[in-house]
Amino acid sequence: MSAISLPLFTVGLDQSKPSPSSSSSASLYSPFSPSRNRFCSSSLHCISSCHVKPARASTSESIHETSTIMFDNNDSSDSTAFIIRARNRIGLLQVITRVFKVLGLQIEKATVEFEGDFFIKKFFVTDSHGRKIEDHESLNRIEKALLEAVTGGNGAASVTPASRGIVVRRAGLVADSGERRAKSERMFHLMDGFLKNDPISLQKDILDHVEYTVARSRFSFDDFEAYQALSHSVRDRLIERWHDTQQYFKRKDPKRLYFLSLEFLMGRSLSNSVINLGIRDEYANALKELGFEFEVLAEQEGDACLGNGGLARLSACQMDSLATLDYPAWGYGLRYQYGLFRQVILDGFQHEQPDYWLNFGNPWEIERVHVSYEVKFYGNVEEETVNGKKCKVWGPGETVEAVAYDNPIPGYGTRNTINLRLWAAKPSGKLDMESYNTGDYINAVVNRQRAETISSILFPDDRSYQGKELRLKQQYFFVSASLQDIIRRFKDSHSSFDDFPEKVALQLNDTHPSIAIAEVMRVLIDEEHLDWNKAWDIVCKIFSFTTHNVISEGLEKIPVDLLGSLLPRHLQIIYEINFKFMEELKKRIGLDYSRLSRMSIVEEGAVKHIRMANLSIVCSHTVDGVSKVHSELLKTRVFKDFYELWPQKFQYKTNGVTQRRWIVACKNIQWMPIYNRSGGWSRRLTR
Repeated sequence: MSAISLPLFTVGLDQSKPSPSSSSSASLYSPFSPSRNRFCSSSLHCISSCHVKPARASTSESIHETSTIMFDNNDSSDSTAFIIRARNRIGLLQVITRVFKVLGLQIEKATVEFEGDFFIKKFFVTDSHGRKIEDHESLNRIEKALLEAVTGGNGAASVTPASRGIVVRRAGLVADSGERRAKSERMFHLMDGFLKNDPISLQKDILDHVEYTVARSRFSFDDFEAYQALSHSVRDRLIERWHDTQQYFKRKDPKRLYFLSLEFLMGRSLSNSVINLGIRDEYANALKELGFEFEVLAEQEGDACLGNGGLARLSACQMDSLATLDYPAWGYGLRYQYGLFRQVILDGFQHEQPDYWLNFGNPWEIERVHVSYEVKFYGNVEEETVNGKKCKVWGPGETVEAVAYDNPIPGYGTRNTINLRLWAAKPSGKLDMESYNTGDYINAVVNRQRAETISSILFPDDRSYQGKELRLKQQYFFVSASLQDIIRRFKDSHSSFDDFPEKVALQLNDTHPSIAIAEVMRVLIDEEHLDWNKAWDIVCKIFSFTTHNVISEGLEKIPVDLLGSLLPRHLQIIYEINFKFMEELKKRIGLDYSRLSRMSIVEEGAVKHIRMANLSIVCSHTVDGVSKVHSELLKTRVFKDFYELWPQKFQYKTNGVTQRRWIVACKNIQWMPIYNRSGGWSRRLTR
């Protein structure tokens, strides 16, 4: 079954998809085997998009029996009121608002009241023209769509805009839709098939991108413009596989791996992409007939300067391997405007200059302007009472927007194409408008610059307080945006955080993203209102930690006063984690104050620090080294105390290279007999 999914409704088409390979382990998923046709049938029908369970229901009475949807056109002169009474559960209000959005309705205002486990929410909405919805048939169908969302029924629906209000097309009624069905069948017929990889098709795609994407005449373009067109042509084929992969995993709902890293040294994408797609020779031949050499065009690409050294290469190799092994994985990081410095030698001395790697654009990234999240800094924490229960409320002093940029990562010898999502910092539109409207133009520019600085520079100098603050801002910025995205994706198909450890795994690449531990605790306790023990149990099941350090002096520490100023609620949570850990540790090892001091998350001294590595080890179920030798150093020197306490946590994963690119690029006559006898060891290196 292949599907095109909206936030609530899923329109599907019959398609025979191969099941996951029987030779793979249960944790691996094989999205697609190579196939010419994307859709095997153009018979349109609807499938169920989700099955929602009541969250923490204390009664056996079903949601459907107690949920009601009503509309009222007399309550307001210029809008239609929809009154929804339903049992409160995680993400329900978000689902309801998305229903209105999918249907093309505009929410003018809303009110909410609570009755025990239920809420009564009244939405005042208008159609796409800003008018009341007065057509009774449309009103009844909108009511049914809302009830479907609230009750989580098995029947799904598809929606299309109508001239007056909204027409909701439910399963079983498509055959009667006449013209609409013909349009849908026409659309899917046009999409029925992958892009072709024969020389003529490749040449036409490249020349089309020269003219329509790069906006150059096909009779006059240079090597760099040919590279841009070639890259967009390859990206088109990546996007096909990326969409199919995401739809496959959305239907299968496996446990997803999220790789959090402040650095990704991906290298050049063109060569790696065509090798993994298996069409390098086809592109080389097609370009040769157009008068270009593939190797010459590949040299036009600059490196994506998103990292430095082994940590960043480990991230890139992990993404390549996860895609090749058919894991349902995502990578998250920062989209730096200025990456690795350019090295200039003058009079025998090195001078560092910024590398403007984005000056000519990046054809591989896809800007997702509709995927953005607010990230908060500074402010203060207050205690409030909600429903008779005391809770902490963080009031931020500064807010910035995180905007997503997606980069498809193809696997080798598989159609699996996963995603690397990078975040760019943008100013809050509200703050900018307030400054402009009051004539404070300088402040508006300063606010914008302060926000964009967060994702501007890779490795800001942290010898000063301002440098340390910027580094911590970068870490929390990408962690907060990534976790909001992860939790939003989880809530789209799950109603209870009881399922969170079974569907989410978070891998911390060194200590840079370790603030994610405190952030998950904050979200679960302060926003989702779970108790501490429940939230802690979830956190300890979802995190694993990779460390790259070989000496204790190189471990990251954050000054307490800096953390308390920038992220006051997170400091409170870390203190609470450390207190409970110390109390438990005393029961295990007694009053060995020297060892307690070494293992404490909080380092005492003239200037207090938070030891991020200690926090990561305490809260993770697995601690990874990057080689066998490195793992032994961790066990015997760097984290000796922790290894003696939790030996089962420590293991290692070898920090490798992107071996497939090297093997295929270096393959020659001498290599071919070995390569052929192994049956293709560029995919199965254990041979």
